[in-house]
Amino acid sequence: MNLPEGFLLEALRLRLAKLGTLDPMLLLSLTGGEHAIGRVRVTLPDAAPAKASRGESLHDMLAWDGTGDLFRLLVDRYLLRAGISGVQPKVLVPERPDEAGKATVATADLIVKSGRAEYPGLAANEYLCMSIAREAGMPVPEFFLSANRQLLVLRRFDRTASGTAIGFEDMAALMGLGAAAKYSGSYAHVARAVRLFCAEGEVEASLLHLFDQVALSCLVGNGDAHLKNFGLLYGDPAGSDCRLAPVYDMVNTTAYLPDDALALNLGGSKSFFAARLYLLDFARTCGVESPRDRIELLLAAAERVLKREQELLDAEPRVGAALRTALALFAH
Repeated sequence: MNLPEGFLLEALRLRLAKLGTLDPMLLLSLTGGEHAIGRVRVTLPDAAPAKASRGESLHDMLAWDGTGDLFRLLVDRYLLRAGISGVQPKVLVPERPDEAGKATVATADLIVKSGRAEYPGLAANEYLCMSIAREAGMPVPEFFLSANRQLLVLRRFDRTASGTAIGFEDMAALMGLGAAAKYSGSYAHVARAVRLFCAEGEVEASLLHLFDQVALSCLVGNGDAHLKNFGLLYGDPAGSDCRLAPVYDMVNTTAYLPDDALALNLGGSKSFFAARLYLLDFARTCGVESPRDRIELLLAAAERVLKREQELLDAEPRVGAALRTALALFAH
């Protein structure tokens, strides 16, 4: 299960302080219901169905001008829908249907993220990195940046167009590891899990997708591509359609931790600099032909995005400088 971490966990502790210790089983009972990631549910036998919420307007969230603390308001309002993991401040928010009464989205929930004061420019940071992934043709969920650059809003990829939950398991869970061990192991171990669990007809495409994700993490300076940031999607419990999930949580971390390194081992090293060599070895692990061409494709996508988003880079110089420094390691 994806238990809340970081910002959300602290918010839950403050909200529920009178209940005593907030242990994992209590967390599961509070956040493991219908809004949890994937389709595994944990509910109390006598739990009453949650009241339907009117939801929030995507348009209004994206048009937010910075007046008041909208993210804090959303967290206070929807904290108990917090069935998502990760340290970054984020919350699941139901989307309000349009004025015609018809749903305008493929899923009922939106994931709303904010860097807040702890990680300035983080929403714009992830928007840029996810834009590079999309530009390179990698599968990504639909995502939006608010006009004031403070919120990143994403649609869920673990629900069908009708709202049915799709199975999702992250790599830590597949390896029998808890969240505390998410930085252990290597990207080769992730590739091995892809070969082991993906459907036969999905293995080749999933391994190529994995190589691209790891390569892009190296290129943009993403030191948080850990085991829980790779996962598998499946509709059939027997695994006949199991495949690697779309890209998510792709960010540059060196803007906040200049000496950061890769989250997992790549060729026995976590160095971004050494990754220039070890990515080629990892390509062989993934059965990827012409890895240099794949890396060039990613670099070209990054340059197009940065050129197109120059105004955003000017507004977030710290993020822009960190991205360009990271990309420069692979430019020659």
